[in-house]
Amino acid sequence: MSERLVNCVRLKAELPGLDTPPLPNELGQRIFENVSKEAWAEFLEHFKMVINEYRLDLTSPMADQVFEQKAEEFFFSDNYRMPEGYVPEKP
Repeated sequence: MSERLVNCVRLKAELPGLDTPPLPNELGQRIFENVSKEAWAEFLEHFKMVINEYRLDLTSPMADQVFEQKAEEFFFSDNYRMPEGYVPEKP
């Protein structure tokens, strides 16, 4: 069985998509239909930085709200910016 391909909105290429929606809601379905595995992994790494920056308690409902807000911005906003002073890690 071949991998499901999506036209990734983040990486602007046809790439393998996620196996299942990452969230049980409309945003999760949008991500499933429009975001590649590679871009999702990129977002998860980015969100680690957000967790540290905002000192989020991952057991709180607020963390879920921030996660969804940042995912929406990261994938579907034209003017998403990384936090000021952010320097990506070198491979």
